[in-house]
Amino acid sequence: MSQKLSEFFRVKEKYLKFVKSQEILGDTFKDKIGQLNNFYFPICEMIYKDFLKNKKTKIIGLTGGQGSGKSTISQILKIILKERFNLNVVTLSIDDFYKTLKDRVKMSKKISKLFLTRGVPGTHDTKMLFNCLNKLKKNSFNKILVPKFDKSLDDRCKKNKWIKISKKPDIVVFEGWCIGANAQGKNSLIKSINLLERREDQKQIWRRKVNNELKSKYKKVFDLIDTIVFLKIPSFKYVYKWRLLQERKLKKTSKGRKIMSPKQLKKFIMFYERITRHMLKTLDTKSKVVLKIDTNHRFKSIKFN
Repeated sequence: MSQKLSEFFRVKEKYLKFVKSQEILGDTFKDKIGQLNNFYFPICEMIYKDFLKNKKTKIIGLTGGQGSGKSTISQILKIILKERFNLNVVTLSIDDFYKTLKDRVKMSKKISKLFLTRGVPGTHDTKMLFNCLNKLKKNSFNKILVPKFDKSLDDRCKKNKWIKISKKPDIVVFEGWCIGANAQGKNSLIKSINLLERREDQKQIWRRKVNNELKSKYKKVFDLIDTIVFLKIPSFKYVYKWRLLQERKLKKTSKGRKIMSPKQLKKFIMFYERITRHMLKTLDTKSKVVLKIDTNHRFKSIKFN
């Protein structure tokens, strides 16, 4: 009993310390211990029990709209799984697997100029991503290098800045905004859903290519995921609100880094809108865990499927 108590206090201490480090611009986390007990612990216990069934590496897909808190939540899950359950945890972001700027320039000239903007399916190196996840799951594990992407340069970092994984992980927390998304039916692509599609994708070339990527290459990647945890935002309008807050935080924490103006951000999130709205309609039943987020950016409810 005393060991469990000491584990709890160790987790609590590290969790509170990490959460405090994320509180920027007066954006404080509310009900920290309640969120820990009612949401984070149950998710981690489920992940731990699943791991114990065969003790093979499990990939947890953490997905949700931009600004929903995926990066922060992935680090909290890592703290709990490591400190309370003694698991070796690796966190990965789909953002680090973006294609190089050179490759996206080629895509923009060959297919649609909209592919110059990173984010949507088609702008990730799915071959590299599949190989990475596949190697992490294999019983015979060898050291691997995981790429890093520098958003301030809009390009992949040089190999000397990549992350080396030397030990086989028990759990891989793989986070990204479109993880687990499935393709739409062809007829759903006909009508434009925003100004970007109406003006810059009149022939539907971009959105059809994105949809085909989801149907094929991304499905192959997502099939490697064992459990999907879906952060369900209240509605798409909160993507803009919370993403704007992220930009302001970046300005404060990354000196010299350019951030998007509200006008630039409004256009940027239009690239994500179609898939985000589709995920809000379809991921409830596909996900093992659905975490509803309220308008104050806190967990409102949890559902295990």
